[in-house]
Amino acid sequence: MAPTPENVLFQGDAQRIAVITADERLEPAVQEFLASTFHTTLLNSADQVLALQRELPLKAVIADLDDQDDSGETRLELIQQLRRADPHVVLFGLARSRSKSLRNNAAKAGIDKLFVVPVDFQEVQVALARALEQRRMEVEASLLHEEAARRYSFCDLIGGCEAMRLVYEEISRVANGNATLMIRGESGTGKELVAKAIVSSGSRSDRPWVSLNCAALPESLIESELFGHEKGSFTGAYESHPGQIELAHGGTLFLDEIGALGLALQSKLLRVLELHTVQRIGAKAPKKIDFRLITATNEDLETAVQAGRFREDLYYRIHVVPIFLPPLREREGDIPLLVDHFLRFYCRANSVPLKRVDPDALEILEDYSWPGNVRELENMVQRLVLMSPGEVIAAKHLPHQILYASTTKHESLLIPEGGISFNEEMARIEVAYLDAALRRAGGRKAEAARLLRIDPQKMKYLCRKYNLRSETRAG
Repeated sequence: MAPTPENVLFQGDAQRIAVITADERLEPAVQEFLASTFHTTLLNSADQVLALQRELPLKAVIADLDDQDDSGETRLELIQQLRRADPHVVLFGLARSRSKSLRNNAAKAGIDKLFVVPVDFQEVQVALARALEQRRMEVEASLLHEEAARRYSFCDLIGGCEAMRLVYEEISRVANGNATLMIRGESGTGKELVAKAIVSSGSRSDRPWVSLNCAALPESLIESELFGHEKGSFTGAYESHPGQIELAHGGTLFLDEIGALGLALQSKLLRVLELHTVQRIGAKAPKKIDFRLITATNEDLETAVQAGRFREDLYYRIHVVPIFLPPLREREGDIPLLVDHFLRFYCRANSVPLKRVDPDALEILEDYSWPGNVRELENMVQRLVLMSPGEVIAAKHLPHQILYASTTKHESLLIPEGGISFNEEMARIEVAYLDAALRRAGGRKAEAARLLRIDPQKMKYLCRKYNLRSETRAG
Protein backbone atom coordinates (compact mmCIF):
# COMPACT_ATOMS: atom_id res chain seq x y z
CA MET A 1 0.00 0.00 0.00
CA ALA A 2 1.38 3.40 -1.01
CA PRO A 3 1.57 6.16 1.61
CA THR A 4 -1.56 8.28 1.93
CA PRO A 5 -1.75 12.00 2.67
CA GLU A 6 -2.69 11.09 6.27
CA ASN A 7 0.62 9.43 7.03
CA VAL A 8 2.75 12.12 5.37
CA LEU A 9 3.51 14.29 8.38
CA PHE A 10 5.33 17.09 6.61
CA GLN A 11 5.32 18.39 3.02
CA GLY A 12 7.94 20.68 1.54
CA ASP A 13 11.39 20.83 0.03
CA ALA A 14 13.11 19.10 2.96
CA GLN A 15 14.89 15.77 2.54
CA ARG A 16 12.55 12.78 2.34
CA ILE A 17 12.62 10.21 5.13
CA ALA A 18 10.34 7.40 6.27
CA VAL A 19 9.65 6.09 9.76
CA ILE A 20 8.37 2.50 9.96
CA THR A 21 6.67 1.53 13.22
CA ALA A 22 3.38 0.12 14.49
CA ASP A 23 3.93 1.78 17.89
CA GLU A 24 1.48 4.71 17.94
CA ARG A 25 3.16 6.06 21.11
CA LEU A 26 6.14 7.17 19.03
CA GLU A 27 4.11 9.35 16.66
CA PRO A 28 4.05 12.56 18.79
CA ALA A 29 7.86 12.58 19.12
CA VAL A 30 8.25 11.81 15.40
CA GLN A 31 5.88 14.69 14.68
CA GLU A 32 7.71 17.12 16.97
CA PHE A 33 11.35 16.41 16.17
CA LEU A 34 11.45 14.79 12.73
CA ALA A 35 8.45 16.08 10.79
CA SER A 36 9.44 19.63 11.73
CA THR A 37 12.76 19.23 9.92
CA PHE A 38 12.40 16.49 7.30
CA HIS A 39 9.78 15.51 4.73
CA THR A 40 8.56 12.64 6.94
CA THR A 41 6.27 9.74 6.02
CA LEU A 42 5.01 7.44 8.80
CA LEU A 43 4.51 3.84 7.63
CA ASN A 44 3.71 0.50 9.25
CA SER A 45 4.90 -2.14 6.75
CA ALA A 46 7.84 -3.05 4.58
CA ASP A 47 5.76 -3.16 1.41
CA GLN A 48 4.88 0.49 1.87
CA VAL A 49 8.46 1.68 2.26
CA LEU A 50 9.76 -0.39 -0.65
CA ALA A 51 7.01 0.97 -2.89
CA LEU A 52 7.77 4.50 -1.70
CA GLN A 53 11.51 4.01 -2.26
CA ARG A 54 10.85 2.94 -5.87
CA GLU A 55 8.55 5.89 -6.49
CA LEU A 56 10.40 8.70 -4.68
CA PRO A 57 13.88 7.73 -3.48
CA LEU A 58 14.25 8.31 0.25
CA LYS A 59 17.30 9.88 1.87
CA ALA A 60 16.78 7.99 5.15
CA VAL A 61 14.64 5.26 6.75
CA ILE A 62 14.11 4.78 10.50
CA ALA A 63 12.78 1.28 11.18
CA ASP A 64 11.36 -0.18 14.39
CA LEU A 65 13.23 -3.49 14.46
CA ASP A 66 10.87 -5.13 16.95
CA ASP A 67 7.98 -5.07 14.47
CA GLN A 68 7.36 -7.94 12.06
CA ASP A 69 5.56 -7.59 8.75
CA ASP A 70 2.63 -9.70 7.61
CA SER A 71 4.94 -11.62 5.28
CA GLY A 72 6.90 -12.84 8.28
CA GLU A 73 10.04 -10.99 7.21
CA THR A 74 11.96 -9.29 9.96
CA ARG A 75 12.87 -5.62 9.76
CA LEU A 76 16.53 -6.60 9.42
CA GLU A 77 15.63 -8.32 6.15
CA LEU A 78 13.93 -5.11 5.09
CA ILE A 79 17.06 -3.14 5.99
CA GLN A 80 19.14 -5.47 3.80
CA GLN A 81 16.76 -4.89 0.87
CA LEU A 82 16.92 -1.13 1.30
CA ARG A 83 20.71 -1.17 1.52
CA ARG A 84 20.98 -3.26 -1.65
CA ALA A 85 18.58 -0.94 -3.46
CA ASP A 86 20.48 2.21 -2.44
CA PRO A 87 23.96 2.04 -0.87
CA HIS A 88 23.72 5.74 0.06
CA VAL A 89 20.43 5.71 2.01
CA VAL A 90 20.82 6.44 5.75
CA LEU A 91 19.35 3.61 7.84
CA PHE A 92 18.56 4.01 11.56
CA GLY A 93 17.03 1.35 13.78
CA LEU A 94 14.84 1.46 16.92
CA ALA A 95 14.98 -1.46 19.36
CA ARG A 96 13.82 -2.31 22.88
CA SER A 97 16.76 -4.56 23.66
CA ARG A 98 20.38 -3.76 24.40
CA SER A 99 21.43 -7.19 23.17
CA LYS A 100 24.92 -7.25 21.70
CA SER A 101 23.87 -9.84 19.13
CA LEU A 102 21.07 -7.53 17.95
CA ARG A 103 23.57 -4.70 17.47
CA ASN A 104 25.90 -6.99 15.54
CA ASN A 105 23.11 -8.29 13.33
CA ALA A 106 21.83 -4.78 12.72
CA ALA A 107 25.31 -3.61 11.68
CA LYS A 108 25.66 -6.59 9.32
CA ALA A 109 22.29 -5.82 7.78
CA GLY A 110 23.38 -2.25 7.04
CA ILE A 111 22.07 -0.18 9.96
CA ASP A 112 24.09 3.03 10.40
CA LYS A 113 22.95 3.71 13.97
CA LEU A 114 20.77 1.87 16.51
CA PHE A 115 18.69 3.65 19.20
CA VAL A 116 17.21 1.86 22.23
CA VAL A 117 13.63 2.72 23.26
CA PRO A 118 12.73 4.96 25.05
CA VAL A 119 14.34 7.18 22.42
CA ASP A 120 15.28 10.83 22.69
CA PHE A 121 14.02 11.91 19.26
CA GLN A 122 15.84 15.21 19.55
CA GLU A 123 19.05 13.15 19.60
CA VAL A 124 17.75 11.20 16.60
CA GLN A 125 17.08 14.49 14.79
CA VAL A 126 20.65 15.72 15.34
CA ALA A 127 22.22 12.36 14.44
CA LEU A 128 20.08 12.10 11.30
CA ALA A 129 21.00 15.61 10.14
CA ARG A 130 24.69 14.80 10.60
CA ALA A 131 24.39 11.44 8.84
CA LEU A 132 22.54 12.97 5.89
CA GLU A 133 25.17 15.69 5.55
CA GLN A 134 27.93 13.07 5.70
CA ARG A 135 26.20 11.01 3.00
CA ARG A 136 25.75 14.12 0.86
CA MET A 137 29.47 14.81 1.09
CA GLU A 138 30.30 11.18 0.30
CA VAL A 139 28.04 11.21 -2.78
CA GLU A 140 29.55 14.48 -3.98
CA ALA A 141 33.06 13.11 -3.45
CA SER A 142 32.11 9.95 -5.36
CA LEU A 143 30.71 12.00 -8.25
CA LEU A 144 33.84 14.16 -8.31
CA HIS A 145 35.98 11.01 -8.30
CA GLU A 146 33.97 9.54 -11.19
CA GLU A 147 34.30 12.82 -13.11
CA ALA A 148 38.07 12.88 -12.44
CA ALA A 149 38.30 9.23 -13.52
CA ARG A 150 36.58 10.06 -16.81
CA ARG A 151 38.74 13.12 -17.36
CA TYR A 152 42.07 11.58 -16.33
CA SER A 153 41.77 8.04 -17.66
CA PHE A 154 41.59 6.07 -20.86
CA CYS A 155 40.25 2.50 -20.69
CA ASP A 156 42.16 1.07 -17.68
CA LEU A 157 44.98 3.63 -17.87
CA ILE A 158 45.03 6.34 -15.18
CA GLY A 159 46.85 9.64 -15.66
CA GLY A 160 46.23 13.23 -16.68
CA CYS A 161 49.76 14.53 -17.32
CA GLU A 162 50.72 15.78 -20.77
CA ALA A 163 52.86 12.69 -21.47
CA MET A 164 49.92 10.35 -20.80
CA ARG A 165 47.55 12.49 -22.86
CA LEU A 166 49.92 12.02 -25.80
CA VAL A 167 49.80 8.25 -25.21
CA TYR A 168 45.97 8.34 -25.23
CA GLU A 169 46.02 10.28 -28.52
CA GLU A 170 48.43 7.76 -30.08
CA ILE A 171 46.21 4.86 -28.94
CA SER A 172 43.19 6.50 -30.56
CA ARG A 173 45.05 7.00 -33.84
CA VAL A 174 46.27 3.40 -34.19
CA ALA A 175 43.37 1.48 -32.60
CA ASN A 176 41.40 0.78 -35.79
CA GLY A 177 44.37 0.02 -38.03
CA ASN A 178 46.34 -3.16 -38.59
CA ALA A 179 49.87 -1.75 -38.33
CA THR A 180 52.33 -3.65 -36.16
CA LEU A 181 52.96 -1.74 -32.93
CA MET A 182 55.76 -1.69 -30.39
CA ILE A 183 55.14 -0.32 -26.89
CA ARG A 184 58.34 0.85 -25.27
CA GLY A 185 58.91 1.76 -21.65
CA GLU A 186 60.54 0.76 -18.41
CA SER A 187 59.40 -2.28 -16.48
CA GLY A 188 56.20 -1.61 -14.52
CA THR A 189 54.94 1.30 -16.61
CA GLY A 190 51.84 -0.56 -17.84
CA LYS A 191 52.76 -1.64 -21.36
CA GLU A 192 50.23 -4.50 -21.43
CA LEU A 193 47.49 -2.09 -20.30
CA VAL A 194 48.33 0.10 -23.30
CA ALA A 195 48.11 -2.93 -25.59
CA LYS A 196 44.71 -3.86 -24.14
CA ALA A 197 43.52 -0.25 -24.50
CA ILE A 198 44.47 -0.34 -28.20
CA VAL A 199 42.52 -3.57 -28.72
CA SER A 200 39.44 -2.53 -26.71
CA SER A 201 39.28 0.76 -28.65
CA GLY A 202 39.63 -0.85 -32.07
CA SER A 203 37.85 -3.08 -34.53
CA ARG A 204 39.29 -6.31 -33.06
CA SER A 205 37.90 -5.72 -29.56
CA ASP A 206 35.55 -8.73 -29.72
CA ARG A 207 38.13 -11.07 -31.26
CA PRO A 208 40.82 -13.25 -29.67
CA TRP A 209 43.40 -11.60 -27.42
CA VAL A 210 46.51 -13.73 -26.85
CA SER A 211 49.33 -12.56 -24.59
CA LEU A 212 52.74 -14.20 -24.13
CA ASN A 213 55.68 -13.01 -22.03
CA CYS A 214 58.76 -14.07 -23.99
CA ALA A 215 60.98 -13.79 -20.92
CA ALA A 216 58.79 -16.04 -18.76
CA LEU A 217 59.52 -19.36 -20.49
CA PRO A 218 62.75 -21.14 -21.48
CA GLU A 219 63.52 -21.03 -25.19
CA SER A 220 62.81 -24.76 -25.58
CA LEU A 221 59.19 -24.18 -24.52
CA ILE A 222 58.61 -20.84 -26.22
CA GLU A 223 58.92 -22.34 -29.71
CA SER A 224 56.15 -24.86 -29.02
CA GLU A 225 54.12 -22.20 -27.21
CA LEU A 226 54.38 -19.75 -30.13
CA PHE A 227 54.11 -22.06 -33.12
CA GLY A 228 52.34 -25.15 -31.69
CA HIS A 229 53.15 -28.77 -32.45
CA GLU A 230 51.70 -31.95 -33.91
CA LYS A 231 51.22 -35.17 -31.98
CA GLY A 232 54.45 -37.17 -31.82
CA SER A 233 56.63 -34.34 -33.14
CA PHE A 234 58.92 -34.63 -30.08
CA THR A 235 59.16 -36.59 -26.83
CA GLY A 236 56.19 -35.73 -24.67
CA ALA A 237 54.03 -34.43 -27.54
CA TYR A 238 51.14 -36.81 -26.82
CA GLU A 239 48.59 -34.72 -28.71
CA SER A 240 48.46 -31.87 -31.20
CA HIS A 241 48.57 -28.38 -29.75
CA PRO A 242 47.91 -25.05 -31.50
CA GLY A 243 50.42 -22.28 -30.78
CA GLN A 244 49.69 -18.79 -29.51
CA ILE A 245 50.01 -17.32 -33.01
CA GLU A 246 47.39 -19.74 -34.33
CA LEU A 247 45.09 -19.03 -31.37
CA ALA A 248 45.28 -15.30 -32.19
CA HIS A 249 43.76 -15.85 -35.66
CA GLY A 250 41.39 -12.97 -36.38
CA GLY A 251 42.49 -11.09 -33.28
CA THR A 252 45.61 -9.73 -31.60
CA LEU A 253 48.88 -11.32 -30.46
CA PHE A 254 50.77 -9.44 -27.74
CA LEU A 255 54.40 -10.45 -27.26
CA ASP A 256 55.82 -8.87 -24.10
CA GLU A 257 59.60 -8.59 -23.62
CA ILE A 258 60.21 -9.51 -27.25
CA GLY A 259 63.91 -8.74 -26.81
CA ALA A 260 64.23 -11.99 -24.85
CA LEU A 261 63.60 -14.14 -27.96
CA GLY A 262 66.62 -16.08 -29.20
CA LEU A 263 67.94 -15.53 -32.75
CA ALA A 264 66.48 -18.82 -34.06
CA LEU A 265 62.97 -17.92 -32.87
CA GLN A 266 63.41 -14.39 -34.19
CA SER A 267 64.04 -15.89 -37.63
CA LYS A 268 60.90 -18.06 -37.47
CA LEU A 269 58.78 -15.12 -36.25
CA LEU A 270 60.09 -12.96 -39.11
CA ARG A 271 58.95 -15.61 -41.59
CA VAL A 272 55.48 -15.68 -40.01
CA LEU A 273 55.20 -11.92 -40.34
CA GLU A 274 56.40 -11.92 -43.93
CA LEU A 275 54.20 -14.77 -45.19
CA HIS A 276 51.25 -14.44 -42.75
CA THR A 277 51.43 -18.21 -42.19
CA VAL A 278 52.44 -20.42 -39.27
CA GLN A 279 53.64 -23.99 -39.31
CA ARG A 280 53.37 -26.20 -36.23
CA ILE A 281 56.40 -28.20 -35.15
CA GLY A 282 56.12 -31.53 -37.01
CA ALA A 283 53.42 -30.28 -39.40
CA LYS A 284 53.74 -30.84 -43.17
CA ALA A 285 52.09 -27.61 -44.30
CA PRO A 286 51.69 -24.08 -42.95
CA LYS A 287 48.37 -22.42 -42.07
CA LYS A 288 47.26 -18.99 -43.19
CA ILE A 289 46.87 -16.73 -40.16
CA ASP A 290 45.36 -13.26 -39.79
CA PHE A 291 46.40 -11.44 -36.63
CA ARG A 292 47.64 -8.07 -35.48
CA LEU A 293 50.98 -8.07 -33.69
CA ILE A 294 51.68 -5.78 -30.73
CA THR A 295 55.04 -6.14 -29.02
CA ALA A 296 56.53 -4.55 -25.92
CA THR A 297 60.00 -4.18 -24.52
CA ASN A 298 61.96 -2.37 -21.83
CA GLU A 299 65.24 -3.09 -23.63
CA ASP A 300 67.30 -0.83 -25.89
CA LEU A 301 66.67 -2.85 -29.05
CA GLU A 302 68.85 -0.56 -31.14
CA THR A 303 71.86 -1.50 -29.01
CA ALA A 304 70.82 -5.17 -29.20
CA VAL A 305 70.76 -4.93 -33.02
CA GLN A 306 74.24 -3.39 -33.08
CA ALA A 307 75.50 -6.13 -30.74
CA GLY A 308 74.03 -8.85 -32.96
CA ARG A 309 71.55 -10.05 -30.29
CA PHE A 310 68.48 -8.96 -32.25
CA ARG A 311 67.88 -9.33 -35.98
CA GLU A 312 67.87 -5.99 -37.80
CA ASP A 313 65.26 -7.15 -40.35
CA LEU A 314 62.90 -8.26 -37.55
CA TYR A 315 63.49 -4.98 -35.73
CA TYR A 316 62.27 -2.98 -38.73
CA ARG A 317 59.35 -5.38 -39.22
CA ILE A 318 58.00 -4.93 -35.68
CA HIS A 319 59.07 -1.31 -35.06
CA VAL A 320 56.50 0.12 -37.48
CA VAL A 321 54.66 2.34 -34.98
CA PRO A 322 56.41 2.79 -31.62
CA ILE A 323 54.50 4.10 -28.60
CA PHE A 324 56.69 5.37 -25.78
CA LEU A 325 55.25 5.01 -22.28
CA PRO A 326 56.75 7.50 -19.77
CA PRO A 327 58.20 6.34 -16.44
CA LEU A 328 56.24 7.36 -13.35
CA ARG A 329 58.91 9.85 -12.23
CA GLU A 330 58.18 11.90 -15.38
CA ARG A 331 54.38 11.90 -14.93
CA GLU A 332 53.91 15.12 -13.00
CA GLY A 333 50.67 15.24 -11.04
CA ASP A 334 49.68 11.61 -11.70
CA ILE A 335 50.76 10.06 -8.40
CA PRO A 336 47.78 11.48 -6.40
CA LEU A 337 45.40 10.14 -9.09
CA LEU A 338 46.99 6.70 -9.04
CA VAL A 339 47.14 6.55 -5.24
CA ASP A 340 43.44 7.45 -5.00
CA HIS A 341 42.55 4.86 -7.66
CA PHE A 342 44.50 2.05 -5.98
CA LEU A 343 43.22 2.99 -2.49
CA ARG A 344 39.62 2.74 -3.66
CA PHE A 345 40.24 -0.51 -5.51
CA TYR A 346 42.08 -2.34 -2.72
CA CYS A 347 39.90 -1.01 0.11
CA ARG A 348 36.84 -2.29 -1.75
CA ALA A 349 38.55 -5.58 -2.64
CA ASN A 350 39.52 -6.19 0.99
CA SER A 351 36.25 -4.88 2.52
CA VAL A 352 37.95 -2.21 4.62
CA PRO A 353 36.82 1.42 5.11
CA LEU A 354 38.23 3.79 2.52
CA LYS A 355 41.62 5.10 3.60
CA ARG A 356 43.32 8.33 2.61
CA VAL A 357 46.92 9.52 2.50
CA ASP A 358 47.74 12.64 4.49
CA PRO A 359 49.39 15.56 2.61
CA ASP A 360 52.87 15.07 4.13
CA ALA A 361 52.95 11.41 3.10
CA LEU A 362 51.64 12.24 -0.38
CA GLU A 363 54.38 14.85 -0.80
CA ILE A 364 56.99 12.19 0.02
CA LEU A 365 55.43 9.83 -2.52
CA GLU A 366 55.56 12.55 -5.19
CA ASP A 367 59.24 13.17 -4.44
CA TYR A 368 60.19 9.48 -4.77
CA SER A 369 61.72 8.32 -8.09
CA TRP A 370 59.70 5.04 -8.33
CA PRO A 371 62.24 2.77 -10.06
CA GLY A 372 59.52 0.07 -10.24
CA ASN A 373 57.07 2.59 -11.73
CA VAL A 374 53.28 2.11 -11.45
CA ARG A 375 53.65 -1.56 -10.46
CA GLU A 376 55.77 -0.55 -7.45
CA LEU A 377 53.26 2.14 -6.45
CA GLU A 378 50.32 -0.28 -6.76
CA ASN A 379 52.02 -2.93 -4.65
CA MET A 380 52.87 -0.36 -1.98
CA VAL A 381 49.28 0.93 -1.79
CA GLN A 382 47.93 -2.62 -1.54
CA ARG A 383 50.30 -3.28 1.36
CA LEU A 384 49.34 -0.04 3.13
CA VAL A 385 45.62 -0.84 2.80
CA LEU A 386 46.18 -4.14 4.59
CA MET A 387 48.84 -3.17 7.13
CA SER A 388 48.34 0.47 8.16
CA PRO A 389 45.96 1.03 11.11
CA GLY A 390 43.17 3.60 10.97
CA GLU A 391 41.78 5.50 8.01
CA VAL A 392 44.71 7.89 7.50
CA ILE A 393 48.01 6.74 6.03
CA ALA A 394 50.74 8.96 7.47
CA ALA A 395 54.40 9.38 6.55
CA LYS A 396 55.42 6.99 9.34
CA HIS A 397 53.49 4.17 7.63
CA LEU A 398 55.43 4.46 4.35
CA PRO A 399 58.10 1.86 3.47
CA HIS A 400 61.56 2.55 4.87
CA GLN A 401 63.24 2.76 1.47
CA ILE A 402 60.86 5.56 0.43
CA LEU A 403 61.44 7.48 3.66
CA TYR A 404 65.20 6.97 3.32
CA ALA A 405 65.15 8.21 -0.29
CA SER A 406 63.17 11.28 0.82
CA THR A 407 65.69 12.04 3.59
CA THR A 408 68.63 11.59 1.20
CA LYS A 409 67.02 13.94 -1.32
CA HIS A 410 66.55 16.67 1.29
CA GLU A 411 70.15 16.19 2.40
CA SER A 412 71.27 16.76 -1.19
CA LEU A 413 69.24 19.97 -1.28
CA LEU A 414 70.82 21.09 1.99
CA ILE A 415 74.36 20.23 0.87
CA PRO A 416 74.71 20.27 -2.95
CA GLU A 417 77.24 18.07 -4.73
CA GLY A 418 79.77 20.92 -4.94
CA GLY A 419 79.62 21.49 -1.19
CA ILE A 420 79.04 24.74 0.73
CA SER A 421 80.99 27.26 2.81
CA PHE A 422 80.09 26.25 6.36
CA ASN A 423 81.27 29.57 7.87
CA GLU A 424 79.27 31.64 5.37
CA GLU A 425 76.11 29.59 5.97
CA MET A 426 76.49 29.91 9.75
CA ALA A 427 77.06 33.65 9.40
CA ARG A 428 73.82 34.01 7.39
CA ILE A 429 71.92 32.10 10.06
CA GLU A 430 73.40 34.25 12.87
CA VAL A 431 72.51 37.48 11.04
CA ALA A 432 68.96 36.26 10.42
CA TYR A 433 68.42 35.49 14.13
CA LEU A 434 70.04 38.74 15.26
CA ASP A 435 67.89 40.81 12.89
CA ALA A 436 64.72 39.03 14.00
CA ALA A 437 65.53 39.49 17.71
CA LEU A 438 66.36 43.19 17.31
CA ARG A 439 63.11 43.82 15.44
CA ARG A 440 61.13 41.95 18.08
CA ALA A 441 62.92 43.96 20.83
CA GLY A 442 62.35 47.30 19.14
CA GLY A 443 66.11 47.76 18.66
CA ARG A 444 67.01 47.17 22.32
CA LYS A 445 70.11 44.99 22.36
CA ALA A 446 69.68 43.88 25.97
CA GLU A 447 66.13 42.66 25.25
CA ALA A 448 67.30 41.01 22.02
CA ALA A 449 70.04 39.21 24.00
CA ARG A 450 67.39 37.93 26.43
CA LEU A 451 65.26 36.61 23.57
CA LEU A 452 68.27 34.77 22.11
CA ARG A 453 69.41 33.64 25.59
CA ILE A 454 72.92 35.00 25.12
CA ASP A 455 75.07 37.37 27.22
CA PRO A 456 74.44 41.12 26.47
CA GLN A 457 78.17 41.60 25.86
CA LYS A 458 78.10 38.85 23.23
CA MET A 459 75.12 40.56 21.65
CA LYS A 460 77.09 43.79 21.33
CA TYR A 461 80.07 41.90 19.93
CA LEU A 462 77.93 40.15 17.28
CA CYS A 463 76.30 43.43 16.26
CA ARG A 464 79.76 44.97 15.74
CA LYS A 465 80.97 41.85 13.93
CA TYR A 466 78.14 41.95 11.40
CA ASN A 467 77.84 45.76 11.37
CA LEU A 468 74.24 45.66 12.65
CA ARG A 469 72.98 49.05 13.72
CA SER A 470 69.89 49.65 15.79
CA GLU A 471 68.28 52.67 17.33
CA THR A 472 67.63 52.41 21.08
CA ARG A 473 63.97 53.08 21.76
CA ALA A 474 62.46 54.21 25.01
CA GLY A 475 60.87 51.41 26.94
